[in-house]
Amino acid sequence: MGTSNGSSRTDFILLGFSDRPQLEHIISVIVFIFYIITLVGNTTIILVSYLDTQLHTPMYFFLSNLSFVDLCYTTSIIPQMLVNLWGPKKSITYGGCVLQFFFALDLGATECLLLAVMAYDRYAAVCQPLHYTVIMHPELCQKMVLIAWLGGLGSALILCSLTLKLPRCGHREVDNFICEMPALIKMACVYSKVIEIVVFALGVVFLLVPLSLILISYGVITQAVMRIKSAARWQKILHTCGSHLTVVSLFYGTIIYMYMKPHTSASQDEGKFLTLFYTIVTPSLNPLIYTLRNKDVKTAIKRILFMN
Repeated sequence: MGTSNGSSRTDFILLGFSDRPQLEHIISVIVFIFYIITLVGNTTIILVSYLDTQLHTPMYFFLSNLSFVDLCYTTSIIPQMLVNLWGPKKSITYGGCVLQFFFALDLGATECLLLAVMAYDRYAAVCQPLHYTVIMHPELCQKMVLIAWLGGLGSALILCSLTLKLPRCGHREVDNFICEMPALIKMACVYSKVIEIVVFALGVVFLLVPLSLILISYGVITQAVMRIKSAARWQKILHTCGSHLTVVSLFYGTIIYMYMKPHTSASQDEGKFLTLFYTIVTPSLNPLIYTLRNKDVKTAIKRILFMN
């Protein structure tokens, strides 16, 4: 890319809340705490799912992949965010911005598909318990996870290439904490109908379709649960499904509002707070939700910690 169209590869300035330094100091402490929780919580889930043989099931295979996605997602964003929040320099290199933007898209789309896969797994476990091991055999689980990762990669390549080709006319200020698509599109000095159509189409594929499948799965699960006579089994199903539904609500709610709404319908500050929420809060809550509401995980942690 040449310099004539203003898209030269220079450093970008991540504005964040630079006009309110006291607020940035508070945010930096909150971000750091949530990042530590994310690292510890998601690493714990991955290790426990690997070390405890009783958790070598499709559900925990998918959960480990979800935790790995959250680890990669936050690590691709938060360290740079903390550097900018703590120091006077708010810049990020062109290459750093591209990588941050790409991994955020890739891992975010992968998580959308993984959550849909996990809903199908819960449907098979509750509604087809006698055939569950046949339906969710290891080969199918691996293929479903591979499709989720490749789907995320494909969508990121498309959106990243289209967005970065937009002329910026010398604009270097990204009005957010991170290099994400809405802020980068806003930097462009031309309006692109193509990107708007592609974003909407991919939004349908990666947000609305998976969410619809999740809701259908849980509609069927709810009908099956209502017919269960055993109170203990009924409670166990509600705990595992409730954990997944909570994560789905937090993740899809903020992402759909952020990416599917018209860009002019909310203030920029609102967008920044939403970015903070799905960037730092949701990945840290996932392991807490799954461990606090799941006796299997808590029991496995105790077994590993206190085994002789």
